[in-house]
Amino acid sequence: MSEQLVFPGFPMPRAMTDRLFFAVVPPAVEQGRIMQRIQLLRAELGLTGQPLLASCLHISLHGLGDYWAGLPEALVEAAMRAGGNVSTPPFEISFERAMSFYRRQRTRAFVLRTRDDTAALSCLHRALGDCMKAQGLGNRVASHFTPHMTLLYDVRLVDEHVIEPLRWDVTELVLVHSLLGRRKHVHLAHWPLRS
Repeated sequence: MSEQLVFPGFPMPRAMTDRLFFAVVPPAVEQGRIMQRIQLLRAELGLTGQPLLASCLHISLHGLGDYWAGLPEALVEAAMRAGGNVSTPPFEISFERAMSFYRRQRTRAFVLRTRDDTAALSCLHRALGDCMKAQGLGNRVASHFTPHMTLLYDVRLVDEHVIEPLRWDVTELVLVHSLLGRRKHVHLAHWPLRS
């Protein structure tokens, strides 16, 4: 690990401690199945990275930023209003591929992907983005969306391959507070999907 350079007269940069984002989270009953699949894939592919905790599994929709020493109250309030205004029906999601995302860093995200970008998930992404814009959060709306669920980080680069599908019904949107470096997600709000 490289050390952070320190220059006289300049303050030490602070490590971010908190992250806020909207996500889809697998139901508790599915989290167990996903964790079992992670262990099988680790053994099959020779991966040594530690899996994310079951309580941290998610599909990110829109990020609201990283912060130091807590989350801005006004941002959380605006996010709550945006999430509460989303109107899309529940849908099924299916992950049929596993692969590493290529990154220049030493470790790479090993993820599950859909065979085709799920139209319903993309619709939820767009609807949430519209609601965020209406609450003054347009600068946080991600125009590009690559649906995936990160399972672990590993030094190995795994080519895309087909797996036995993992499916579940997406019935709610979640606002997540991630405590960075502490392997903990706090769900600040849940909104049922509806037409």
